[in-house]
Amino acid sequence: MNETSYFGWNARENLVPEIKKRQFKNILVVTDETLMACGVTKKVLDCLDESNISYHVFDKVKPNPTIKNCHDGIKVCQDVDADAIVCVGGGSVIDTAKCIGIVVKNPEFYDINSLEGTADTKNKSLPIIALPTTAGTAAEVTINYVITDEENVVKRVCVDPNDIPVLAIVDTELMAGMPKMTAAATGLDALTHAMEGYITKAHWEMTDMFHLKSMSLTYQNLAKAVLKDRDAMDMMGLSEYIAGMGFSNVGLGIVHSMAHQLGATYDVAHGIACSLFLPYVLEWNGEVCSDRFRAMAIAFGLDVSGKTDEECVSMVVKAVRDLETELGVPQHLSELNVKKEDFEILASKALVDPCTGGNPREVTKNDILALLEKAY
Repeated sequence: MNETSYFGWNARENLVPEIKKRQFKNILVVTDETLMACGVTKKVLDCLDESNISYHVFDKVKPNPTIKNCHDGIKVCQDVDADAIVCVGGGSVIDTAKCIGIVVKNPEFYDINSLEGTADTKNKSLPIIALPTTAGTAAEVTINYVITDEENVVKRVCVDPNDIPVLAIVDTELMAGMPKMTAAATGLDALTHAMEGYITKAHWEMTDMFHLKSMSLTYQNLAKAVLKDRDAMDMMGLSEYIAGMGFSNVGLGIVHSMAHQLGATYDVAHGIACSLFLPYVLEWNGEVCSDRFRAMAIAFGLDVSGKTDEECVSMVVKAVRDLETELGVPQHLSELNVKKEDFEILASKALVDPCTGGNPREVTKNDILALLEKAY
């Protein structure tokens, strides 16, 4: 977990006091052009300007950040001799900041591909302060980041305790400007984190607690948060963070393995990819861990009286599908113009994705192909 975290509307008011307390003198602000253009990043820059804190902006982060993205950011960070990073954005921005911070302090990993999996970095990242603008990825509290290798068309999933931000500021006001589809997709990413984390092989009592609470908060609040209900937005900011506290410590499963390939090959937003695969994979995994679904159904507020474990699986899958229908997100690969001829390569890459090892059910390439067909 982070050293320190703040939550709620206008939580960014804590940014400058924390920078001064930590004696950071020259900040690299990592963000993207969209957030700069719509004024979200400006809300944070105004805090720095008002206190005359020196900073430089790197705003070239893509929705699915690439190795080149990171190399460009590393150069800027080194050129300005930054002593800390403030990242303002969604998972892509925070992931890029993590990669920059790790490589600056561990230059032997400059190629970035070698960071995949659990790299043996020796030094902690350049200090990172993360201000998420979406309620979904939990990148501000996890030890994970994902970078796209454009040359090999694959996402590199990196897991490193040295990359965790020292400070997370979950300011709901920064999330208020999200388009409805972005709010829906990122919220469903949070739900995926909680549900996959709850049934992953490494789950245990403490992470179960986090995941069940996050499931409950997301299921009860996401639809209202998309419609800009402020209390619901606050709860989603809390929910995605709680899910991150869980899955960052126990891993995920093949929803993420498959979603990573969809993002790398078709540049599909991560939340959309996760939400699309979630009900199909839940149903399939439920055949071997149906005993885990009763608690999930209860977390959703469903009545499980007299229901078998298998019936609880069906109830949970239906509840997820109903929520996705209400939110209007794509539920079939055909809606995203995915080509069936790409299934072989998508399945091959998903099988060796670092998240696959955490799946509760053993997986073969044919299993993933069958799930892709079902999701088509």
